[in-house]
Amino acid sequence: MVFAIGILLGIGLIFNVLGTISLYRFPDVYTRLHGTTKCTTFGSLFTSAAVVVYGLSRYFDGYDGRFVTLSLHVVVAILALLISNATGAHALARASHRSGIMPLYAVVDHLAEDEKNKGGRIS
Repeated sequence: MVFAIGILLGIGLIFNVLGTISLYRFPDVYTRLHGTTKCTTFGSLFTSAAVVVYGLSRYFDGYDGRFVTLSLHVVVAILALLISNATGAHALARASHRSGIMPLYAVVDHLAEDEKNKGGRIS
């Protein structure tokens, strides 16, 4: 069981480090958002899975129910993380686009074309 927990923590650590590297290496806000959001979400999922495995293994080894409570709290935190990471990244990307920050390597901006054809404001 310790080996599985170590593997999960190692995978989570690798993803979080890649997310940190993507924050510094990518050229614009949109690619940085993509890299950091995806990597830190997966990194947090794997480290949280390690905590769940630890809690359940301790419970099945004969310890009391507080380890089940720990695992349930982590599952709720994972669900909150999945919702808030995607929503926050979308809000930041939308705010960046609305403020006029364009991607460096964009070929076509469909959102701006649709708004230009409608003659309206980007909402």
